[in-house]
Amino acid sequence: MSGPLVDHARVVRDLGSTFVAAILEAGERQLHRAPRTARLIACWPGDAAADALAMRFNGALHALARRGDRPALTRLYAAQDGDFETVIGETIAEADGFIADWMREPPQTNEVGRSAAIMAALMTLRTRIDLPVELIELGASAGLNLNLAEYAFDLGGVRVGRAGSPVHIAPEWRGGPPPLRPVEVVATQGVDLRPLAAADSDARERLMAYVWADQPDRAERLAHALAIACDRPPMIACDDIARWLPGVLARPPAPGICRVVVHAMVLQYCSPATHATVAAALAAARYPLARIGFEWTEARDAVHLTLTTYPDGTRRHLATCHAYGHWIDWHGDAG
Repeated sequence: MSGPLVDHARVVRDLGSTFVAAILEAGERQLHRAPRTARLIACWPGDAAADALAMRFNGALHALARRGDRPALTRLYAAQDGDFETVIGETIAEADGFIADWMREPPQTNEVGRSAAIMAALMTLRTRIDLPVELIELGASAGLNLNLAEYAFDLGGVRVGRAGSPVHIAPEWRGGPPPLRPVEVVATQGVDLRPLAAADSDARERLMAYVWADQPDRAERLAHALAIACDRPPMIACDDIARWLPGVLARPPAPGICRVVVHAMVLQYCSPATHATVAAALAAARYPLARIGFEWTEARDAVHLTLTTYPDGTRRHLATCHAYGHWIDWHGDAG
């Protein structure tokens, strides 16, 4: 059998989530019982993989399981085993409208595990531009990665960040350690077409639903990051990247500050025109500036952490990473 759900199940299984893979496989087989959802997937106007249709479907089911008003589904998720065919088939038949409506909205995976790679890139940047930084995040969602100065990190034995933070991020580290350099974040701002507020209970629940159900450590870490964001809400503009970023970069930062434009798993949702606008806005700036990307390669066969410095536009492939930051294969400047 083939289809966007079962095709992505293979990717999910390779990433270590057998339960979510089983959910997607059962969903593909039972999709005929949910005509609205089946029609939405079959007639999707874009690229199903790039638009993460399978993850939208999985998020909708996880949201239903977390509500607790469908006991069979909640039990399946709690046990991570059982009669997948019957439970998933009955659920998507009964909740067809909810699932289809959920899937029309873009995914919200504000994964703070990715901030470990971003922090390592910021330390590397400090070896080249020895300045405090202003972080500007594209596709910021709830802005949780903008709060990375509030998190504790263990990066291949290099411990940085706020000691004692409830958000402790220690990815499996491969290769040499990153350079130990101080990272001073003096300002943050971000942009998103549909920003989420950590103080909003529906927004928090949507983010929690996008965490894979068989990864409780991720869910716990996200809950702590959301609590921090409630106390320290990031400033997120509700706007289009291509309209917002040129205006922001046209205004110079305060003296002695390096601006850093950050984006994590965002470019796949952007048009070629937006890509070109972002590149042109960065190239036009005439002050200390850098770009950190945590994105799929064009072939979607690996996630690369990249650091680009301006005005020379030199781009370095610092690491190859797990999509959610579980491991980081560090190359450093040698990459």
